[in-house]
Amino acid sequence: MHLIVVGLNYRTAPVEVREKFALSESELPRAIQALKATSGILEGVIVATCNRTEIYAVVDRLHLCGHYIRSFMEQWFSVPRQQFNSHLYMYEDDRSVEHLFRVACGLDSMVIGETQILGQVRDAFLLAQEERATGTLFNRLFKQAITLAKRAHSDTSIGESAVSVSYAAVELGKRIFGRFDDKTVMIVGAGKMSELTAQHLSANGAKEVLVVNRTIENAQELAEKFQGTALGLDEAMNRLKEADIVISSTGAQRFVLNREQVEQAMAGRKKRPLFLIDIAVPRDIEPTCGDIPNVFLYDIDDLEGIVENNLAKRRKEAAIIEEMIELEQEAYRQWYATLGVSPLIRALQEKAAAIQENTLDSLLRKLPELDDRQVKVIRKLTKSIVNQVIHDPILRIKELSAVKRSDEAMKLFVQLFALEDDVAQLKAQEKAEEKSRKEAVASAAKATEAGTGSGLDVDGLLSKLAGALR
Repeated sequence: MHLIVVGLNYRTAPVEVREKFALSESELPRAIQALKATSGILEGVIVATCNRTEIYAVVDRLHLCGHYIRSFMEQWFSVPRQQFNSHLYMYEDDRSVEHLFRVACGLDSMVIGETQILGQVRDAFLLAQEERATGTLFNRLFKQAITLAKRAHSDTSIGESAVSVSYAAVELGKRIFGRFDDKTVMIVGAGKMSELTAQHLSANGAKEVLVVNRTIENAQELAEKFQGTALGLDEAMNRLKEADIVISSTGAQRFVLNREQVEQAMAGRKKRPLFLIDIAVPRDIEPTCGDIPNVFLYDIDDLEGIVENNLAKRRKEAAIIEEMIELEQEAYRQWYATLGVSPLIRALQEKAAAIQENTLDSLLRKLPELDDRQVKVIRKLTKSIVNQVIHDPILRIKELSAVKRSDEAMKLFVQLFALEDDVAQLKAQEKAEEKSRKEAVASAAKATEAGTGSGLDVDGLLSKLAGALR
């Protein structure tokens, strides 16, 4: 078995390509079922966000399954592969594990260290698990990735520093005011940056939002988003003394707010501080306004300088997380290596248990006078003896499975304990169970497709299928 991830993200594909691979919450369950029913796919998880669409899969053959996954993408999203092949990346085995860990920790995000992706990875895994599209490998891997990401954010400060201009403005405001729940925000202009900053301030509890624009209709449209008040330019200057924070981002070619206007507003504020954020280029606010007592003026360069400084801090924290990822990779690698000996260990345990039961039955036939309590004691003791005998061999074969030439060690283990027939029987049983699960999932996927619009109770059918698979 092999691990593989095939996907595209903000680095490899422009938004006009990424949007073609968007998946709504209602579509995801059917997409996962279709992926699981794809030839060669043993387990599958789909992580779909605005910045990435990634398909994680456990496959039986690497290169052929890469082709099958591309075919799945082509058919499900109705996009010819010629239009997306050049934007895809594909990672295999160790590299795919590393990629998932980096994604979950926010190291592969557009904003390094962001935490939203952790929730998206967790939700994607839980949904795939609900759809019975995951198994031994992904149940372990994704839980490990989620736990690692939580620890990365709790043990480092990677998510603490503002790394966007809009959020940097909010952080500066916190240094000046401490809190926003009793503050009034005035937005001058209806630019995207002003909107984002106002959004952050509103989310942090800003009491009132005043939106100012030459075109009152544009002001009203933005004001509705924050349950605010729309103002024309003349009215806004009269109410400037009420504002605690002014965010300006217009396309004006001269100052929208000059020193005289700010001085007049401050005269009626009783030394209350005024926070001015000028995000416009050319600037909207006369630079000398920053010289007025209790007026704090920041322009786009000030904010970008803060952002770059904070990004440098995050990069240092990211280096620590990279080391954590390396350790987790090795832990997963060692766990994965022991999977090959699981059938051997199980076969030895079952063979030892059978010997113990047969010996006990023979003993009880020879000693029929034993009462229930005595039988219980003897059963417990013989079982303990068997477990102690096989304990060290099991530990040793686990250790040997993680070193070079482990195949030879496992082969010798099978020969020493005469487990050839037992192992063969277990592997045949597991193969039959996997085939049965695969056929059931494929049948459910076909039923889902056929049932769309036909009145068939697909949800009921899938519920019965899930019960049968348990």
